[in-house]
Amino acid sequence: MAEETPSRLGRGLAALIGDDAAFALGEQNAPVTVRGVREVPIEFLRPNPFQPRHTFREQDLADLSNSIREKGILQPIVVRPVAGETEVFEIVAGERRWRAAQRAQLHQVPILVKELTDAESLEVAIIENVQRADLNAIEEAAGYERLAQQFDYTQEQLSKLIGKSRSHVANTLRLLSLPPSVKAMIEEGSLSAGQARPLIGIEGAEEIAREIVAKGLSAREAEVLARKASTGSAVARRSSSSPSSGKDADTVALERNISEQLGLKVEIVHAGDKGGEVKVSYKTLDQLDEICRRLAGRGGPRISNLN
Repeated sequence: MAEETPSRLGRGLAALIGDDAAFALGEQNAPVTVRGVREVPIEFLRPNPFQPRHTFREQDLADLSNSIREKGILQPIVVRPVAGETEVFEIVAGERRWRAAQRAQLHQVPILVKELTDAESLEVAIIENVQRADLNAIEEAAGYERLAQQFDYTQEQLSKLIGKSRSHVANTLRLLSLPPSVKAMIEEGSLSAGQARPLIGIEGAEEIAREIVAKGLSAREAEVLARKASTGSAVARRSSSSPSSGKDADTVALERNISEQLGLKVEIVHAGDKGGEVKVSYKTLDQLDEICRRLAGRGGPRISNLN
């Protein structure tokens, strides 16, 4: 499917549902002014199984319901016909409006009917929600994954489809590898994608995530905390798995102390009276910059004599 419609990727909602779908109908019960739009009983509509959004916050629905009660639905709900059924439509874009309209006790809703494939239906749902920032990061990632797995989209095609960088797509997809409890924190809004990203592949990610939330750490602070935890775990594993490394207990303890303070892997090779080496490993330029700042005199750890 992804290979058959490359020209439509990245063009937004208008490319998939047509320019005539753009914006408002106006006041409730006003004459329809958007081409192709008509009103149908609200019960003719049903949710979209391809809808990437699963979280509908109670307060958001209540606010929208109040607005609809006062002003009506200002943008038609995009739907597609249900094969084999008469006057039954599947929502492609606008499920939150449909839910809120039910709360507002509307009997009729404006719809724009489009013939869309399953892949196009998912495209529209993702584009609409991403453009409005209505999806949490896990829902967004799940939508990308479904397009990739079910419809063979590449990350490059997904990038063009949503108008964001390929690295954004890749980093968002990586969030799906987090433990379920951490993903739940992202879905409920207590943990942001930026705070959670450093926890990918980290041992004890759930405990670290809870600490991030409890302390209200920024994404940058969360990264530092995760790095320290990762380094500490690595040092502990090395210490327990190689007790006969030839290093005395003081050297091992000093390595661990410096590693914990820097948040980086540190190795000390001590050669007695001949001196030795201190190796600090870094993965990013930010980490190297931090090392340089500390060496320039910003209160780093003190190294005592080794005998």
